[in-house]
Amino acid sequence: MNFIDILIGHQADLSFPWFALAHAVLVFLFALRLIWTRRPVSVSFAWFLVVVMLPALGIVLYVMFGERPVGRSLTKKIVRMEREHAKLRQQMCKHYAADRDLLPIEAKALSLLAESQHGSPVTAGNRIELFTESLTILKTFIREIDEAKVSLHMEFYIWALGGDADAVGEAVIRAANRGVACWILLDSLGSKAWFKSSWPSRFKEAGIAITEALPIQLGRFQFRRADLRLHRKIFVIDGRIVWTGSMNLVDPRTFKQDSGVGEWVDAMVRIEGPVTAQFELTFLFDWSVDNPSVSHFKDHHLMPALEDGKALAQEFSSGPVYRDDILYQVLLSAILDAREELVITTPYFGPDDGLLQALMAASHRGVKVTLIVPKRNDSTLVAWSSRSFYEDLLQAGVRIAEFHGGLLHTKSLLIDRQTAIFGSVNFDQRSLRLNFEISLIVYDAVFCAHLEKLIHSYLKNADIVSAAQWAKRPRWRVLLENLAHLTSPLL
Repeated sequence: MNFIDILIGHQADLSFPWFALAHAVLVFLFALRLIWTRRPVSVSFAWFLVVVMLPALGIVLYVMFGERPVGRSLTKKIVRMEREHAKLRQQMCKHYAADRDLLPIEAKALSLLAESQHGSPVTAGNRIELFTESLTILKTFIREIDEAKVSLHMEFYIWALGGDADAVGEAVIRAANRGVACWILLDSLGSKAWFKSSWPSRFKEAGIAITEALPIQLGRFQFRRADLRLHRKIFVIDGRIVWTGSMNLVDPRTFKQDSGVGEWVDAMVRIEGPVTAQFELTFLFDWSVDNPSVSHFKDHHLMPALEDGKALAQEFSSGPVYRDDILYQVLLSAILDAREELVITTPYFGPDDGLLQALMAASHRGVKVTLIVPKRNDSTLVAWSSRSFYEDLLQAGVRIAEFHGGLLHTKSLLIDRQTAIFGSVNFDQRSLRLNFEISLIVYDAVFCAHLEKLIHSYLKNADIVSAAQWAKRPRWRVLLENLAHLTSPLL
C-alpha cells in the first residue's frame, strides 16, 4: 500500500463520522420543522421515515409536496378576496335562514356545519336531475351551450383532447361568436395537454377568456406546492343552470385508454333553482383568485334565483387556506350521524385513522355500510394502499364491492336514503386536505332514490369481497398492501 492509498483511506475514515453527524443534524432540524407545523401524526411520521431513509431526496420531496403553501402572494390574494367573498355568503345565509327550518331535525346539524366558516346555506325550491351516461352528458352540454344567451362559466380539472370533448369546444366557440360571454377556468396540471394544443389560441381568437389555475412554475416549489390542484367541476349556463359532479370534460371512449382500466364511469347533476347562485359565486371566487388581472373579488351581478323545484340543497366547497379542513369535518359528521345505511362510491380510497374508525364504528352499531371502489385503478400505488384497509373494514362488517365495468369515477356519499353528498370529492387525503373541491349536499328523498338506483346498477357490475377469501390471500400481497399503506398519508 503506497502513501496515496493510505491517505485516501484515512480521509474516507474521517468522512464517515462527518456524514453521520450531518445526517443526524438534518434529521433533527427536519423533526423540529414537523413539530412546528403540527401536521397530522400519521403524515408527520410518514415524512420523517422518508427523510431518515432518503435524507437528500426526502428533503427535496418535502419542500415540493410536504406542506400546503399556495405561495405567499396567492395566499394573500385568497385571504383578501375571502373577506370580500364572505360578505356575499353572509347575505345569502340571512336571506335563506328560514329554509333550514324545512329540514328534518337529523339534517340540520350537518347543514349548519357545511354552512360554517363562510359556507353556503341550505336553500329550498331546487330542481336536481341525475345524469349517469357520460356521452349523454356531453351531448346535453353541447345543446345547452348552443341555447345559451348570456354567459358560460366552465371550471374543470381536466379538459381532454378528442371525441365529444372537442365537440364541446366547438360549441363554446359558436357561443362566443354570437356574443355569449365565455369564461374558461382549467387546472394547469390536469389540463396540461389541452393548454399545449391549438385550443387556447382558437378560444382567444373567438374572444373567449381563459385562466390557467395554479400553474406549475419551476424554481418556485419552495414557495408553492406543486400538487395542490383545482379539482372542482362547475359548469354554469346563463347564471341559471349548473352542472356539477365527478366528470371532467372528457370523452370516455378516448380518455386514458392506454391505462388498462376501461372507460371511466361518471355521473353529474343538473341543477336549477336558488342553489345555482352559490355555485356561480364559487366559480367567480376561483376566477378572481386565479386570474392575475383581477385584484378584488366582484360578484359580477349574480342572476336572481328562481324556484324551479322542491329539493332542499346547498353548495359545499373546500380547499387549503380557504375553508381549511371543513370537508373532513363534514364527512366525519355524516358518517357518525348515519343510523340505518351508508353507501360510499369513490375511485380513490385512502382514509385516515379517524375516518376509518368512524366507518367501522358505524358498522358495529348496526349501520349497513357499503364501500364501492373500482376493481382496477389507474394508480397502482393507490390500489395497493386502498386494499390495505380491507381487512379491518371486513372484520367490522363493512361490505366492499369492486366495480369491474370500467374505472368507477363517481364520488358520492348516501346517508340513510335521505341525504346525499355528491361532487368532486374522493375519499382520500388529497381531496380532504390538498385539493380545491366542490360538492352538492342534497336533502331530498326523491333525488336519493335516483342515486340509490344508480348505486344498485354499480353493484350489479361489481364483485363483493369475501372476508373469508380475503383472509386467504397470499402473504406477499399482504406485504405489498402494508408497504403501500405506509404511503397512504402522503397520497
